Amino acid sequence: PPAMSRRVVRQSKFRHVFGQPVKADQMYEDIRVSKVTCDSSFCAVNPKFVAIIVESGGGGAFIVLPLAKTGRVDKNHPLVTGHTAPVLDIDWCPHNDNVIASASEDTTVMVWQIPDYVPVRNITEPVVTLEGHSKRVSIISWHPTARNVLLSAGCDNLVILWNVGTGEMLLALDDMHTDLIYNVGWNRNGSLLVTTCKDKKVRVIDPRKQQIIAEKTKPHDGTRPIRAIFVADGKIFTTGFSRMSERQLGLWDLNNFEEPIALQEMDTSNGVLLPFYDADSSIVYLCGKGDSSIRYFEITDEAPYVHYLNTYSSKEPQRGMGFMPKRGLDVSKCEIARFFKLHERKCEPIVMTVPRKSDLFQDDLYPDTPGPEPALEADEWLSGKDAEPILISLRDGYVPVKNRELKVVKKNILDSKPPPGPRRSHSTCDSDFSQPGLDEVLEEIRALKETVQAQEKRISDLENKLCQFTNGTD
Repeated sequence: PPAMSRRVVRQSKFRHVFGQPVKADQMYEDIRVSKVTCDSSFCAVNPKFVAIIVESGGGGAFIVLPLAKTGRVDKNHPLVTGHTAPVLDIDWCPHNDNVIASASEDTTVMVWQIPDYVPVRNITEPVVTLEGHSKRVSIISWHPTARNVLLSAGCDNLVILWNVGTGEMLLALDDMHTDLIYNVGWNRNGSLLVTTCKDKKVRVIDPRKQQIIAEKTKPHDGTRPIRAIFVADGKIFTTGFSRMSERQLGLWDLNNFEEPIALQEMDTSNGVLLPFYDADSSIVYLCGKGDSSIRYFEITDEAPYVHYLNTYSSKEPQRGMGFMPKRGLDVSKCEIARFFKLHERKCEPIVMTVPRKSDLFQDDLYPDTPGPEPALEADEWLSGKDAEPILISLRDGYVPVKNRELKVVKKNILDSKPPPGPRRSHSTCDSDFSQPGLDEVLEEIRALKETVQAQEKRISDLENKLCQFTNGTD
């Protein structure tokens, strides 16, 4: 037969990517994963820690484990407990591996400093509490390139941008969404947002101009929740449902939002598909809540633009999923993604690998990738500057930096006009309390805090030493 009739297989180095769970002793066991019904991923990971939202009586809590602390988790392992109602979303700061933000049903967002050592008691004091939402807050997301800029979105249909370094509200996007916001995603340099909403619209927003620059009504015809993320070249990738309740994925160009570049049907399952995107390989991984599989696709400039690669299948359904940033992967094993799959009582890492014979560094798999240094300060970004992420090479692997403290400098509340948007009233305080007296008390409290922290670290070190001596013979 003529050569033309032979089907040419598409060339791609990612065609043979395969997923594999870690060995049993590399999992995190005995964790009471939260049962809150919420389409959040319930898990956040970085090169130092894995954080998981857990069941907690009375308030809201999440657990933070050093990555190396695999195996059975002690039932008395300290939690991060400060919220008065369930925690709905958590997100690690991309520029400081010891800082994590949490959003809660109690209407607040809290930002926490996590020490490198395991604390003795629960962490109950956030570095800063951000109050501005009037209903529960189900979404938080750090700005990818500007230091200390955090986004939160609540069931009050409000998106707020905060400067965590001062505890101030920078912007409130209030008249844009007419119903519940399903998800919010930044583009690569943090100049634009994409949001999905119960009113069946996908919106692309310039947050600093407070303008909707593009929108698409009903990218998927079904009534169930839609998700949207930015992928390379400013295109938008969506997941949703057809009118017949089949799950779909779509790829869209902002300059022509009417017609999809690609629209594919997948299966009839009712779990919302959470998309995780790796810009370095241009692979998008789809994890359905309640599914027991991860499907992955490569996005390219050639038709059909979204190419199915493979499916990682298992027997157990996933309750949530964490996605490791690129700098936390093992480049010596050609690992291109690592997921942290939540079961009811455990967290199971799943490693995605490109099979290669050579032991050398595979530079075609690992282009320079965003590192932990912010490219901008919060006020530079707010004034209109944009900057691409500062990239690092993974040739020699990535070594996490030591704990850097998040310093919050509160501005005098009387110096600034209240920001636009709904506000909580600030509690009044007794004004005849002299400033020097107040400074003295604050100084004393600070000294006491430092002493307590030093003692906690000492106790923790001693406990660890004791563990080494007893060596499991208690």
